[in-house]
Amino acid sequence: MTNKKSPHTFHIPVMGLAYTIDSPIRVAHYGISSVISIADDELIEKMNAFYSEKFEIPYKEITQKIHDYRAERITSYLNLVDRIVKKKFEDFKTELVESKQALDNYIAQLPNTSDLKKGFLQLMDEGIAFKENLKHYIENQLTPGAIDVNIMTKLDKDNSVGKEQLPVEFNDAHAALRGFANSNLASSVVLSAGMNPRLYSYFENFSCFFPDLNNTLKKKITLKVSDFRSAMIQGNFLAKKGLWVSEYRIESGLNCGGHAFATDGFLLGPILEEFKQKKEQLIQSAHDLMVKALGQKELPVPESPLELKITVQGGVGTASEHNFLLEHYQVDSVGWGSPFLLVPEATSVDNNTRKLLAEAKENDFYLSHISPLGVPFNTLRGTSNEIVREKRIQANKAGSSCPKKFLALHKDAEGNGICTASKKFQDEQLATLEEKKQTLSLEQYESCKNSITEKSCLCVGLANASYLENNIPIKGQDQGIVACPGPNLAYFDQEVSLKKMIQHIYGNDTVLRVTNRPNVFIKELKMYLDYFKNECKTVASESTAAQVKKLQSFKKNMLEGISYYQNLLPKTSYFESITKELEMQLHAFQQELNFIEVK
Repeated sequence: MTNKKSPHTFHIPVMGLAYTIDSPIRVAHYGISSVISIADDELIEKMNAFYSEKFEIPYKEITQKIHDYRAERITSYLNLVDRIVKKKFEDFKTELVESKQALDNYIAQLPNTSDLKKGFLQLMDEGIAFKENLKHYIENQLTPGAIDVNIMTKLDKDNSVGKEQLPVEFNDAHAALRGFANSNLASSVVLSAGMNPRLYSYFENFSCFFPDLNNTLKKKITLKVSDFRSAMIQGNFLAKKGLWVSEYRIESGLNCGGHAFATDGFLLGPILEEFKQKKEQLIQSAHDLMVKALGQKELPVPESPLELKITVQGGVGTASEHNFLLEHYQVDSVGWGSPFLLVPEATSVDNNTRKLLAEAKENDFYLSHISPLGVPFNTLRGTSNEIVREKRIQANKAGSSCPKKFLALHKDAEGNGICTASKKFQDEQLATLEEKKQTLSLEQYESCKNSITEKSCLCVGLANASYLENNIPIKGQDQGIVACPGPNLAYFDQEVSLKKMIQHIYGNDTVLRVTNRPNVFIKELKMYLDYFKNECKTVASESTAAQVKKLQSFKKNMLEGISYYQNLLPKTSYFESITKELEMQLHAFQQELNFIEVK
């Protein structure tokens, strides 16, 4: 893995199954890092065929008849992406040397404080042997963006051939990890959705995750976490196996896209503060445990801790917020996800969905219960998936044919995996509901029916946008498109170029046309307050002592978070123009929260 520093201070996180499926091919040659979901091997195989043809690279289909086809498909596609990115990067370097306009455009997209940008400008000022010096500078300083991959740890379904269950290494997440490990990539696997001890232990099977004699990791581990405690537990668990976590990617519990894993009232600012204050503790604890484990395995042992990065993502929307996170919390990169759904050069989105995303307002974004995982899911109203689902419900044909079964994690009466969005599951649940209909009020009946039928087929719905954009035929039952943006997208209302979005991130231009966008911390606080009120309402009639205790803790943590922000504001100049407004908003939320009784 290269030691050259990334030219950018932002990254594009994984979005859905398909929205960033080819983002590295689109943006990595510019030095922009992005993350591919490797959950859907069927989509990956289709993209392999599509890009092999587009770049005139020989393609050999990997069918489901091939042993270990899931891992093989993932390895093949990642190798293809790596090959294309390397070729585009070499072409881009040549273009920078040969075209002044290309060079000017690239320099304009670099951070204002970038040493790389300063170096380019200095070369242009000197002018002596410019072309030769420029070529040498580019070769020594430029690096492509990382081609990282994402695995949702909980999506680790058992697999079978006929009625014979396959060994655990053929589980979905295990096979995906093997596909990445066997690829040519020198990048990171981003693990999200919590800890999976069995999967974490599987990393030990691959030497690429252990440091070599030069203290280098060919492949790295990134953990997406929501708080410091989780980071410490998971990091130490892996360290005891001789595995190093190279990055902790902190994500807002609610102010994000896709599945939302709410913390117990802990807000982003205080969470980042704890990471800042305890980073050395995190490093030393893991290093000590890793050294011991590597010694026992008789593997090379680093004398000093390996590099550890702290990054953050979730709801960031302005240059001032971006810079504040970098400077105040000393994070290494800031994730910009949902706004890039409006950048055709960066993400795979069909025209109709991109138009829907651009036109959506605040009230169109909501925390839904459409995910078969049973976890709140950020989405928006008016998607084609919502329309298709409602038509089926009205026709008494609720549920999906469930062709992919990635989320078939529920067990039926025979112990077989079944998805709660499938027609089979919903038919059974609706039949049971009908049997006790007479014992329920109409309101109770409709509520129960809705909780059954609102589940959507995410496996298909989250992949369809890429198929449509690239004119790849979609087979099987129509599921429409599931979109999973974060609520921050409500304030971005137009399709924009990659150049303009980057300049917006760095404060050299703006893509925002609305004037009512709340500060990133205020928006998250409002979401947590709404979530808290809803939780209080849900358990109000028959709350247990444990639920009351949890809600009291949630409230306490939120109030402490508000106090933290109130103390922070006078100490920073980043939000100077809106300090009074922020103080008023914080005070109002504080009062509202204090009035809520938990009992």
